Amino acid sequence: MKQRIYIDTSVVGAYFDEEFSEVTRGLFKRLENNEIVFVISDLLDLELTGAPQNVRELLYKFTPEKFERVQLT
Repeated sequence: MKQRIYIDTSVVGAYFDEEFSEVTRGLFKRLENNEIVFVISDLLDLELTGAPQNVRELLYKFTPEKFERVQLT
C-alpha cells in the first residue's frame, strides 16, 4: 500500500517558494513516481481559488488517480 500524505495549501505554495522548494519538489517527484498518494480536500480547492495562477494550476499537472479526495463533513 502506498503512503498517503494529506496536503494543504501551504504544501502546494511551497513548491514555488525558494526556501521550501527543494524539499517540496522532492515530495511532488515521489507523487509523480507513484510512490505516494496525496490526500486532498474540498477545503484545499477552496483555498486555492485565491492563490496565484501557478499555484492553482500545479495540481492539474497530475492525473486524478494520484489523489485521494476526502469530503468536508
